[in-house]
Amino acid sequence: MQFIDEARIEVVAGKGGDGCVSFLRQRNRPKGGPDGGNGGRGGDVVFKVQAGLNTLVNYRFNRLFRAPNGKHGEGSQKTGANGKNMYLTVPQGTKVSNAVSGQMLGELIAQDAVLHIAKGGEPGRGNMVFASSTNRTPYQHTKGKPGEQLQLMLELQLLADIGLVGMPNAGKSSLIRQISSATPKVAKYPFTTLTPQLGLVRRHGREAVIADIPGLIADSSRGRGLGNRFLRHLNRTSVLWHVIDLAPDEGDPLHNYHVITRELACSQFAALSNKPCWLILNKTDLLECSEVALLQQKFLQLAEKTMPIYSVCAISGAGCEELAQAAVNQVHSYCTNQEQQP
Repeated sequence: MQFIDEARIEVVAGKGGDGCVSFLRQRNRPKGGPDGGNGGRGGDVVFKVQAGLNTLVNYRFNRLFRAPNGKHGEGSQKTGANGKNMYLTVPQGTKVSNAVSGQMLGELIAQDAVLHIAKGGEPGRGNMVFASSTNRTPYQHTKGKPGEQLQLMLELQLLADIGLVGMPNAGKSSLIRQISSATPKVAKYPFTTLTPQLGLVRRHGREAVIADIPGLIADSSRGRGLGNRFLRHLNRTSVLWHVIDLAPDEGDPLHNYHVITRELACSQFAALSNKPCWLILNKTDLLECSEVALLQQKFLQLAEKTMPIYSVCAISGAGCEELAQAAVNQVHSYCTNQEQQP
């Protein structure tokens, strides 16, 4: 399934049914009086979360959605049926905003979340409503009102506990493939990952969801490479994993670290640079143990002392089990602290 994380659509709620003009006609009551019923209410447009959905691809080609209209009123005081609500399914983490004004209308975060976005039109009134002591044969009635019509922008921000950042070909896809259930494409060329990928890590009854996004390069914040449009998918993560490539032919690891941290700070999602960060030194099999230890010391001096540093080889799996266990423990601890807060 193609990954789509933005969509602009138009929704139109149903029109209310018209009121009816009718008079009771029976053999023994030739002038029985007005009995025109009211119309039915127009259907609403409602967004709801669908489990297992992680893309907005359903809205790529179909851009106009109309809820059913209410039925017209009928004689014998019959009220028209209400129009059924139209339910549009979206993934968890979808933000809905007015495409014209930019006003955010709501976010669908919970698994069973629903969002009533456009209200159906009010029904018209039949002539029986207008009967009075001075007007016993009213012909007045009202038509149903149109439903709300909105231009909407849908934006998906994936829900993940941990977000991976790093240069292209740093081994992020190999890492998420090694420790989770994800099976992203892995190859020996840059930008193998073209869209965000999600992986679920399970260890000892605990879980963590990891998001891998396409690699960043110098001036990604200015649109180079794949730019930084996918950084929004890391907004809701509790921690970032900065994957550092230790391969000798991939340049200075310290320089690459500075490139990524600078791009995060310069992007439109600059708040990401303030998230807790773990350093993952990857491809340790290409260096001597003493060289890996020396790089660890350099990063400890460079970064905050509290920043965890893990040395792994995503291809062979060395160090990955320890990292996976630390991931689920960290997420469990974070969730516990969130529940304890008032």
